[in-house]
Amino acid sequence: MSILHGGGAYRVAPSLDPVPTERGRSTPSLDLDPRDLVVRTDTAGGPGGQHANRTRSRVTVELDLRTAVSFDEPTRATLREVFGDVVRATSSVSRRQGENRRLAEERLTRRIAAALEVRAPRRPTSPSRSAVERRLDAKRRRSSVKRLRTDLDE
Repeated sequence: MSILHGGGAYRVAPSLDPVPTERGRSTPSLDLDPRDLVVRTDTAGGPGGQHANRTRSRVTVELDLRTAVSFDEPTRATLREVFGDVVRATSSVSRRQGENRRLAEERLTRRIAAALEVRAPRRPTSPSRSAVERRLDAKRRRSSVKRLRTDLDE
């Protein structure tokens, strides 16, 4: 995925081209318009003293699917089913805001690519004939054990 910032662009994994996945299927190509992204910064929190308390290094990247022009309507509908109206990714791993922004954008891209990945349909299975027979035999044995425990006087 390529995200433009001001006058330049840099690559963010996964790439724009369809990439074969582990199962041989490919992920759809992603082209996010930078105008679709809302980037917010905040203090990261946790240990770190004055630096952590004053530096706005945590980055949250949001993509509002209601207004995003990066996707066609069927893709947008699929993403809204999975994520709702807004997709968010946050990073506060690094002390540098720029690094956290890059990581948050990568996370956002991975989440979107995972949601758009075509999964193999589930084929329902049924137990084998021998498994059904084993289960019924076990039920018969258990039933006979319980029958032997009952009082004969009743």
